Amino acid sequence: MRRLLVGLGLVLSVGPTVRPCDAQDTSAIDRGVRIGIVYRPGVRPGMVVLPGRPAGLDSARAILTRDLDYSDRFELITLPAGDSLRVGAVALGTAPPARRAPGRGRTGGAQAAGPNYPLYLALGADFVVDVRAAGDTTVVDLHDVAAGALRRAFPARLPASGVAGFRMAVHRLADQVLQATLGAPGMAATRVGFVKDGKVYVIDQDGADMRLVSSTDRQAMSPAWAPDARRLAYMEFSQGHGQLFVQDVGTGERTAVATTGRALDFTPAFSPDGKTLAFSRATEEGTDIYTVNVKDNCCLQRLTVGRFSDNLSPAYSPDGQRIAFISTRSGLPQLYVMAADGTDQQLFAPFDYGVTGASNAPEWSPDGQSVAFHRDVAGTLQVFVLDVRTRTVRQLTSVGRNEDPTWAPDSRHLAFVSDRSGYRQLWIIDLDTGRIRPLLQQSGARLPAWSPRLPETAATNP
Repeated sequence: MRRLLVGLGLVLSVGPTVRPCDAQDTSAIDRGVRIGIVYRPGVRPGMVVLPGRPAGLDSARAILTRDLDYSDRFELITLPAGDSLRVGAVALGTAPPARRAPGRGRTGGAQAAGPNYPLYLALGADFVVDVRAAGDTTVVDLHDVAAGALRRAFPARLPASGVAGFRMAVHRLADQVLQATLGAPGMAATRVGFVKDGKVYVIDQDGADMRLVSSTDRQAMSPAWAPDARRLAYMEFSQGHGQLFVQDVGTGERTAVATTGRALDFTPAFSPDGKTLAFSRATEEGTDIYTVNVKDNCCLQRLTVGRFSDNLSPAYSPDGQRIAFISTRSGLPQLYVMAADGTDQQLFAPFDYGVTGASNAPEWSPDGQSVAFHRDVAGTLQVFVLDVRTRTVRQLTSVGRNEDPTWAPDSRHLAFVSDRSGYRQLWIIDLDTGRIRPLLQQSGARLPAWSPRLPETAATNP
C-alpha cells in the first residue's frame, strides 16, 4: 500500500511557491473567458453558417457550427433575421463583391441564386458555410467571400440523426471545412477518454455522446489511446495489483497485456507505431518504467532502475525517439527525459530546488514542440507547458486546482481537470486565444486522454 501511494499519489505532493508567467486565468468562468493569453477580437477570419434549408438538417448544422466555434479559429457571425438577407441573386464565381452593389450580379451574365457576398463582406465574414440536401446526400458548401465564389463542396451520405455514426460523420465534415479554409488540421472528429467512478468512459470533444468503455467490477484508471484511435489501454486494480488491458473501443473486445498484473502496473502509453506499450511498475523495490511489445504480447524490457527513487508516467515523443517521464531522483518528482531504449536520462523541465514544487502527468504534444504537465504551486496543482527546444516552462492556469493535461491532435488545445467551478470536472483550453470551456459538466471526472483523429472506418458504438 505504501508503494501504491508513492506510485499513484505523487500528484498530491505539496511544495513551495513557483513564480507564474505573466499571463494567467482571470475573471469569472463562462464559455467566453480567456486565460493565459491576451485575446484580441477581430484577428480571426469571420465565418457565417447559413440557417436551415431544409429544416431536417438542423442537427447536422448545429453540430457543424459548434465544431467550427470550438476550433477557436473563426469568429462566428450571427446573421440578422430574414431570408432576404441570406440569399441574393448573385452570379457565383463573378468578380469580387466589393466592386458590385449588394444583391446584384455582373451584367450580361447568367444569374443564379447564391450567397449575398456583398452583405457578408459588410458583416466581416471571410467564409460562408451552407448545409443543403441533394437527394440522399448532404452537401456542405464552403464559399470564399472575398473571391465571391464557391471554394469547395463536401458531399456526404450521413446516417440518420441519432443513429450511431451520425455525429462523427458531421465532425469529419467540420474538419474538412477547417482544412479547406485555413489549411489546418481539425480536432472535431476526436474523443476524450476519462475515468469517473472507477470506470473508463469516452466522450466527443464537443461534450456529447458519453459512453462507457470498461465494464467490469474492478476499478479502472489511466486510459491511453493507441495511435489508430481504435484502441484504449487502461489499468484495472484488484487486490493490490494493477493489470493492463488493451480494448477495442468499437467492439468492446479486450486483451490482457502479457507480464502485467503480478505487480502494480499503471500509466500505460503507446509508442507512435502502436507496437509498444510503456508503463510504470511499482514493487517493494520501487517504481520504474518498463516496455512490452503489445503487437506480439511479449518481450518485457526495463528502462529505469530506481535505486531509492521512483520513475513513472512515461510519455513518448511523436517520433518515438524519446520518452518524457517523472522521477524523484532529485527529491520531489520532476520532469525528466530519456531515449526510447532507456539511455541518456536527464532533467527535462528546469526547477529551483526548494522553491519549485512536485511535477507530474507529462504528455508530449502531437507536433513534438511541447510537453504539458502539472506542477505544485503553493500547495495547489497548476498546468504548465514545457518548450522542448528551449526547455523553458510556461504556467497556463492559476484559478483553482488544475491537473492532468492532455493534448488535442491539433497541438493547440488541452483538456484538463479543474475544480475552478467548485467541483472537479473536465475543461478545454485553447492555447492560442486562451478561451476555456467545460467539456463535461458532471463532477468526479479525472485522468483525461485525448484521442488522435478517428479514422472514417472506425466503429462508433463501443
